[in-house]
Amino acid sequence: MTVNAADDGGKRVEAVQRSFAVLDVLRESGTVRIDDVAEALDMPTSTAHVHLKTLESVGYVVRTDDGYRRGLRFLRDGVAVRDRWDVYRVAKPALDDLADETGEVANLGVEENGRRVILSQSEGSEAVYDNAPIGEFTDMHWTALGKAILAERSTDYVDEYVSVRGLPSATENTITDPDAFREELQTVRDRGYALEDEERRAGIRSVAVPVTVDGDVVGAISLSGPRERYDDDRIVNDLLPALRDAANVVEVKYAYE
Repeated sequence: MTVNAADDGGKRVEAVQRSFAVLDVLRESGTVRIDDVAEALDMPTSTAHVHLKTLESVGYVVRTDDGYRRGLRFLRDGVAVRDRWDVYRVAKPALDDLADETGEVANLGVEENGRRVILSQSEGSEAVYDNAPIGEFTDMHWTALGKAILAERSTDYVDEYVSVRGLPSATENTITDPDAFREELQTVRDRGYALEDEERRAGIRSVAVPVTVDGDVVGAISLSGPRERYDDDRIVNDLLPALRDAANVVEVKYAYE
């Protein structure tokens, strides 16, 4: 596995890239008019119209009285992609049980192209969301899930991650120094779990453990919530044992199913 850069210098089909840029505008803004897309992407209105009509013709964009929005075909594709991840199928029941037991938000994360992706979430009775939705791609180094996964990777892989992705800052608590980040990953390896302490979002803490099968990391499971509910004592004495039990269940089922 390698960390893919956003642009590796290879050939590109510019029209395809621009269509995806149009879809990004719709993702961020909801329903938009042609002029809004043209302005956001600094392209002629006629070009924006062609992209929207093409995407509409294949079902990924829907035209309404108010403009254009993304179509539910994305939901079909997203569910189909997620369901093909073995760790998702195996982990979903354990994630639900973990959320019920702790009352918190339980998350299943994996790595794709050097980014942390949330494959699944389960909401406990006391859950407070931190604006990290299912399907969110974000940097690995400022999340508990990402650090739990990276701690299981080789030194060469971590060096490549730092070189390609860098260590940008999300908050004042984000670790941005390469040497400090490598020390953090060693701490994760030594204690067997990762902490996210307001490194991605102010006021939010998270604790995560890796899911490993036959020596390979296939994902990570975390619990996340408000800092005031995630003091060190509760993490170590209550949340961490529940997380480890859930990870053990997933690892056994993954290995034998």
